[in-house]
Amino acid sequence: MSELKVLFVCTGNLDRSPTAEQIFRSYPGIQARSAGTSKLAPTRISRELVEWADLILVMEEEHAKFIILNYPEQRSKIKVLGIEDVYMRDDPALRQIIKQKAEPLILNLLGERAR
Repeated sequence: MSELKVLFVCTGNLDRSPTAEQIFRSYPGIQARSAGTSKLAPTRISRELVEWADLILVMEEEHAKFIILNYPEQRSKIKVLGIEDVYMRDDPALRQIIKQKAEPLILNLLGERAR
């Protein structure tokens, strides 16, 4: 079975999504990447990234809307975590909330794929 490919998306790809990528990159069976919706993001969301992903975890509803507007055929892959842009990169509180919200979604999908 191939690894689960998870794309984390926030606005600037500076704090939330890179923190999530870093957390889940070490999980067995998972490939993690991150991107931002802003034109200034170091890694900007692209067709290639959304097509690569099995699961797209966005931080806020606005990120989901952006992806659906630009890549409507990828809608079914998107889940909204509901994490506001109030954290700095690698903030322990951010790491905790990302794990709390993303881990069940990821582990559930991994479990489904194993069946």
